[in-house]
Amino acid sequence: MSTRFFGIIPARYASTRFPGKPLASLNGKPMIQHVCEHVAASPLDGYAVATDDERIAQCVRSFGGNVVMTAPSHPSGTDRCGEAARLLGLADHDVVVNIQGDEPFISANEIALLTKIFDNPDVQIATLVKPMDDLSLIQDPNKVKVVTALSGKALYFSRSTVPFVRDAQCDTPSYLQHLGIYAYRNKTLQKLIQLPPSALEKAEKLEQLRWLENGFDIYTALCHYEGIGIDTPEDLQRVQTMLNSHETK
Repeated sequence: MSTRFFGIIPARYASTRFPGKPLASLNGKPMIQHVCEHVAASPLDGYAVATDDERIAQCVRSFGGNVVMTAPSHPSGTDRCGEAARLLGLADHDVVVNIQGDEPFISANEIALLTKIFDNPDVQIATLVKPMDDLSLIQDPNKVKVVTALSGKALYFSRSTVPFVRDAQCDTPSYLQHLGIYAYRNKTLQKLIQLPPSALEKAEKLEQLRWLENGFDIYTALCHYEGIGIDTPEDLQRVQTMLNSHETK
């Protein structure tokens, strides 16, 4: 039985820092449309926007996108993906790719790299990481760092600077930034959304630590994605200014 790779884009209207963010215009298109177009051009077998808001649903339908309506009570995008996968009737062995709706520059290359990890039949959860060499970003708690085994399996995620260099005379270690795109086999996803919040998760405000604490392995692949996540109206304006500058050159 072949495995299907299905993209789910969780999108909610009621963002604290940026209400209505999926509908915000970027280069004349709603942000959610940019994400959908990139996902549609990827090697995935299909995709759907998972939302609880009819305004977002109508917008997605207007440009021919696919929508699944989910409950308004989900505490995270992972939970919303879990319900959407059930509603879509995905099989246990199918792979759900969770793509953030505020990453309008995500490309088919990153999605293909993520799905490639599942060539290993032991992989149940996968994500992407990229090298970090800017000290200010390494020390930024908003940039999540990850330490991995030689196999690529994640050992720990943290907002702190990990690994910590105790001896200044040692070789500078490699730092990796975690990118918030995940893929999970659907059977595993349905288990993840049943887990209660864990101590490490509450401390770092990182849900993937809940999975590690409960014994789930997370495999990583190295990429060089330089996308720009948009969290606030100021972020959107900065990106639009950057795009306008490129167009005038």
